[in-house]
Amino acid sequence: MAVGRTGLTTLAAATTQHPDVAPPRRACARLVPALTVLYHPDLERVGERAVLADLALRDAVALSRMEPYFGPPGAARRAPLGDTHLSRKPLRLIALPDGRIRLCAAEGRARAAVDGAPLEASRDLSLAEVTRGAVIELAERVVLLLHLTDPSPPEPGDRLGLIGDNDGLERTRRDIRRVADLGVAILLRGETGTGKELVARAIHQAGDRRHQPFVAVNMAAIPPSLAAAELFGAERGSYTGAVRSRPGYFGLAEDGTLFLDEIGEAPLDVQAMLLRALETGEIQAVGAQQPKNTRVRLITATDADLEARVAEGAFRAPLLHRLAGYEITLPPLRGRRDDIGRLLLHFLREELATSGEAHRLDSPAPDGAPWLPASLVARLARYDWPGNVRQLRNVTRQLVVGSRGAARLEEAPAIEHLLQRAAPEQRRHAGGERAAAASWARQESAAAAPASSGPAKGAGWRKPSDVGEEELIDALRRSRWDFKAAAEQLGISRTSLYALVESCPQVRQASHLPPDEVARCYQECEGHIDAMVERLKVSKRALQRRIRELRLA
Repeated sequence: MAVGRTGLTTLAAATTQHPDVAPPRRACARLVPALTVLYHPDLERVGERAVLADLALRDAVALSRMEPYFGPPGAARRAPLGDTHLSRKPLRLIALPDGRIRLCAAEGRARAAVDGAPLEASRDLSLAEVTRGAVIELAERVVLLLHLTDPSPPEPGDRLGLIGDNDGLERTRRDIRRVADLGVAILLRGETGTGKELVARAIHQAGDRRHQPFVAVNMAAIPPSLAAAELFGAERGSYTGAVRSRPGYFGLAEDGTLFLDEIGEAPLDVQAMLLRALETGEIQAVGAQQPKNTRVRLITATDADLEARVAEGAFRAPLLHRLAGYEITLPPLRGRRDDIGRLLLHFLREELATSGEAHRLDSPAPDGAPWLPASLVARLARYDWPGNVRQLRNVTRQLVVGSRGAARLEEAPAIEHLLQRAAPEQRRHAGGERAAAASWARQESAAAAPASSGPAKGAGWRKPSDVGEEELIDALRRSRWDFKAAAEQLGISRTSLYALVESCPQVRQASHLPPDEVARCYQECEGHIDAMVERLKVSKRALQRRIRELRLA
């Protein structure tokens, strides 16, 4: 370890530890500060990392053109940032009590910004801010993320088609390797857009069924009346329009993998058939006289709170237990902010290749401006991405299409509106966001935590206890008893909304309605579901399930 003048510590030696001598990742539960490259004019440097494992033991750590040394996670190769536009005079990072970190500006005119604000003299970052990830811009050329990470190297092996090195993504890779060659049913949990189908395909490709079919089905896209026939097949003449026999998705996936996304939308009668298939290994086509064996590996996914659905009577508890033979929880993009640079670059390359402009990412001349502005990457890194990776990909496509033929990437009006609209909201609700990020970090630090009992939802902006009964009922009324819309209006998660509904005697639940009341309302409203919702004041989806249960439709 080399120590320069004024006790400033350089990390040229500290960050070059060979991965072979580092402790196994799964055994390491201590998170330490790190700097990850989100953008660099040399795009091959994006994703490199400098682990500041001994920051708390030193007077300060230098950040400049020449230090610290960065490299791919787990690799021995290391090098400083090296861009000639960066100052040789370093910023300083100083460890403070309670996990805080102070950033001290360099002497002279070195330009730096932290989370979009110029770094004038110094700035203290709280533990919550570091946990969330602080975006540092250097000379409008390099973008770094100061965050917490597991210092041990990733496990060797195939990257399984997943882009990034975040701790949460590494845990997902470990889970995939654990279950790929097993026949156990798998439940994938995660917010919309986190890549659940991609993970399901990775499990299929990593297992011994890789040469057999992989069939993906979105349960929300199948009409309830056709769900059984679509899944399990149907014999000719079994229903109106069945002019020939059909194998169903189980038949198409025979000996392979069947992936059922949005499993929470499965009708109750289909849930019973799925439970039988999992318990006995048998399925029965609609209209068939006898069941038949099936050799399908089942993977399901949801962004819903299935436990709340069970409490509501909309999902069968035995099926949930069977589906969750092994659970994998996918991290939201805001919980893997250190991967945003690599994901953005990956999507840019794909979109530019499609539009015939792959050359846009070629290295610029020494004094030339890169096609991709560092300031834009910093803004994207600060955004919280409620639509997760899917939303990032769509934004990347808009950026490429909106900049065709331009000398430099331009922000489309829609993207500018998105980022400007998000900025005040993120500032206003920073406490809630940081609490969510801190919660995710605590999951990251748990040694060998294989699964979670619930989806990785971000914390709501408000505490459920802050929502009164009158406000709850007013939100439900204004949203026409759509629970998802009401939760968004109140600024809480759907899980919290379900809990509030359960505890509020003034709010009725469709599953608790007397059958004769539902039947009478159905007759008086002539089966018009929206009119029934207004009269009964219950969730539309839950009411539709109740109607199917009572066989009124």
